[in-house]
Amino acid sequence: MSRSGITGNFIDKTFSIVANILLRIIPTTSGEKEAFAYYRDGMSAQSEGNYAEALQNYYEAMRLEIDPYDRSYILYNIGLIHTRNGEHTKALEYYFRALERNPFLPQAFNNMAVICHYATGENRPFDKEILKLRRLGSLKLPNIGNKL
Repeated sequence: MSRSGITGNFIDKTFSIVANILLRIIPTTSGEKEAFAYYRDGMSAQSEGNYAEALQNYYEAMRLEIDPYDRSYILYNIGLIHTRNGEHTKALEYYFRALERNPFLPQAFNNMAVICHYATGENRPFDKEILKLRRLGSLKLPNIGNKL
């Protein structure tokens, strides 16, 4: 189900208009256009609070998108939804995955810090997750465990 209609607040409407124009004029492959359309639809659903629909769109965008930089933003948005739903361990995993593809994503670092800050009163359950990610080799960020 495409959300190419223009709905939402001023910023959402502006984004939709610009995104629709860019999809028409920028020379990209049909796969790239389709990935971006799913990403745009995911953002629209997310801004309306339709998190299940947003996740479906983001997962489809991940399936189609090959550019690591673009994938980092999809992963970041998936992390936002898991944060919003209180699934902090999942959120941290997606933020880590986003940072692996784009280490210059300060909002992911910020969200990880906020999650860990609020977890400090709960015996820091995320330390185990950080160690697990390091052991699996999926965490290549230097000294991130010491910063949390």
